[in-house]
Amino acid sequence: QVQLVESGGGLVQPGGSLRLSCAASRIPFIIVTMAWYRQPPGKEHGLVATITYSGRTNYTDSVKGRFTISRDNAKNTMYLQMNSLKPEDTAVYYCRVTDSRGTYYWGQGTQVTVSS
Repeated sequence: QVQLVESGGGLVQPGGSLRLSCAASRIPFIIVTMAWYRQPPGKEHGLVATITYSGRTNYTDSVKGRFTISRDNAKNTMYLQMNSLKPEDTAVYYCRVTDSRGTYYWGQGTQVTVSS
């Protein structure tokens, strides 16, 4: 069975850092695109960052300069390094991967809470 396991969430003070991980397994095709989404409490989900197989990245404006998305293709794992966290970053963070057949897979979500 396909597995997409997220980890790294937690409670952090404003200005702190967290690193999220998303590890994919049992996906028989190359993961061409990986992305992080987030859903703040009471709000709709939105795209945070994407990364292609070749390493091309894109970020939503609110996280540019603070967040870094990366991937290890050999491990089918991606990361989201989050620095200078703000209370408005509080959300459930979801990873999504797309394989070369066009199939999407979602992680279970991990809670990030930024609060003093």
